[in-house]
Amino acid sequence: MTRSIGRRGARLMLGALGAFIAASAFAQTATPVGTWQTIDDQSGKPKAIIQIVDDGSGQLSGKVVRGIGEFDHPERRCTACTDDRRDQLIKGMTIITGLRQNGDAWDGGQILDPENGKLYKCKMKLEDGGQKLVVRGYVGVSLLGRSQTWVRQQ
Repeated sequence: MTRSIGRRGARLMLGALGAFIAASAFAQTATPVGTWQTIDDQSGKPKAIIQIVDDGSGQLSGKVVRGIGEFDHPERRCTACTDDRRDQLIKGMTIITGLRQNGDAWDGGQILDPENGKLYKCKMKLEDGGQKLVVRGYVGVSLLGRSQTWVRQQ
């Protein structure tokens, strides 16, 4: 014996499905996990695409997926790096490590600037409904640093 769920049941099911899809989309934008476009400090032009991932333990890391425009040189290397990344290709390089969620921000990690080879402490916070990521690199205390706003890519 089969039963029809009727119009009311169908509406309830569609409403529940819509809520589930909306919650999934919100969950994806509630963390920095995803793909981000960086902006060059001097020119204001897009510079690179960074992929941020969660390693499964709640720690975030990020790597350079590709450069954009004048920064898109597939053979570009980190000649200024002083650690094991010295002379490694920037494309594919992990530049963010060890970030953990702390309230509505992520901190405790490091970020590498492949332009000058320097490592900085790092923290980040989402803005604009998860569509922008304010990334701050600093030395010592957060007041001694600079921030960039990255834009989420779809």
